[in-house]
Amino acid sequence: MKAYVFPGQGAQFSGMGKDLYDSSEEAKKLFEQANDILGFDITNIMFNGTDEELKQTKVTQPAIFLHSVILAKTLGEEFKPDMVAGHSLGEFSALVASGALSFEAGLRLVSARALAMQDACEAEPSTMAAILGLEDEVVEQVCADTNGIVVAANYNCPGQLVISGAIEAVEAACEKAKEVGAKRAMVLPVSGAFHSPLMEPAKQKLEAAINETEFATPVCPIYQNVTAAPTTDPEVIKSNLIAQLTGPVKWTQIVKAMMTDGATSFTEVGPGKVLQGLVKKVDRKMETVSATIS
Repeated sequence: MKAYVFPGQGAQFSGMGKDLYDSSEEAKKLFEQANDILGFDITNIMFNGTDEELKQTKVTQPAIFLHSVILAKTLGEEFKPDMVAGHSLGEFSALVASGALSFEAGLRLVSARALAMQDACEAEPSTMAAILGLEDEVVEQVCADTNGIVVAANYNCPGQLVISGAIEAVEAACEKAKEVGAKRAMVLPVSGAFHSPLMEPAKQKLEAAINETEFATPVCPIYQNVTAAPTTDPEVIKSNLIAQLTGPVKWTQIVKAMMTDGATSFTEVGPGKVLQGLVKKVDRKMETVSATIS
């Protein structure tokens, strides 16, 4: 069975999507449609922008979404998923690729999400940190024992968990993690505490947008971030998408669940190879590939 997975924020690079634009008329139309929907020339930033321009949340999230979704659409008959999942933002790409959301609706939601998250980050300084070399349960306990807001946010692979919260609490948790044996505990260069309670203002804005959006039944199950469980129910999908902003990304659990349910290969659709690396950390024998246009 084929699993298709879609990357999240951090996979962006200057020039992303240019090969799609140049080689496919369908891709060109979708990129130009995206410029109209967003009200700014995102294709120019994707193809020619600096790293600083691409790092802005309001640019990064739609850019990665566009690269992933347009690549999936140009695969045509090759794109036959038995199951899909996306890491954080990538969940929206997975929903469009699997038919639960239209291209326009998905892009509008991603843009609304990015702007809401940027506002939340600016309202309250916060951060995230990667903890390497500890069991998940140990990191969870470190967070629980730390004063202030700090939670487990991204369960990326065994031995790699990202925590998220208020700056002082995250820094204190990093120190505690080192004391109990973490190989590394490093604050990440991000603009805020994604997947933590500090995203509550963004969650409320996104909830309104999601509830106004029409969702369909996807062509295959989607394994969602907050539950790591498969679903095709549009109402369940909406509820889990809303919860995702303040809830954790259970990527390790998602990969294991897909394997348990019969996944024999994982195809990453979008920029970079981060998710392939994470899948290999769960099971190094699993076949992983990047989606490419023929």
